[in-house]
Amino acid sequence: MAEAFLSYYSGGKFKTYSAGLEPGKLNPYVVKAMAEIGIDISNNRTKSVYEFLEKGISFDYVITVCDEANAERCPVFPGGGQRLHWGFPDPSNLSGNEEEIMEHTRNIRDAIRERVVGWLKAKGAYYASPSQEKQNH
Repeated sequence: MAEAFLSYYSGGKFKTYSAGLEPGKLNPYVVKAMAEIGIDISNNRTKSVYEFLEKGISFDYVITVCDEANAERCPVFPGGGQRLHWGFPDPSNLSGNEEEIMEHTRNIRDAIRERVVGWLKAKGAYYASPSQEKQNH
């Protein structure tokens, strides 16, 4: 979600990547929650941080979003780049019925969006079309 929001609200000012320790499959609740606000991530592919290490890609910022309960599974990315940690619950760890999981996923989505938008504004890199701005309120 953070990758999608960074791309969406920066107007292309940032080239964004998302990765974890082990690639898995997209969480269908996350895909649905993002689609609800007009961001289609259904064709995204999960990636491993090792893909980027092998390619020698360097980053200006490395932002981790793991929650504190799963900190030991949070990727460490060696090399340059300012490191930021924004802890959010992992939607794949949610339990309950479908509506409860969706509600918690929406809450996580909205918290991530708020954090991304605030960070981009502080960096002077926030861009939103009028329709994006309406979504943000």
